[in-house]
Amino acid sequence: MSIAIERHIKQQGWTQKEAATHLGVTQPRISNLMRGRLDLFSLDSLAAMLALAGIQIELNFKDAA
Repeated sequence: MSIAIERHIKQQGWTQKEAATHLGVTQPRISNLMRGRLDLFSLDSLAAMLALAGIQIELNFKDAA
């Protein structure tokens, strides 16, 4: 999830401040994301940023082998 957000930010050419505005978070949150501080993020917060970026999430569940 975080890789998709980071890739989207780079593709859009956004600064961290611009990304924060578009994704509904603060600039320090974007900085943490870009530096790989994923321990600071919940799946819900990452999913919310993906939704604001217009990126769909698809989950598939399979039984363990």
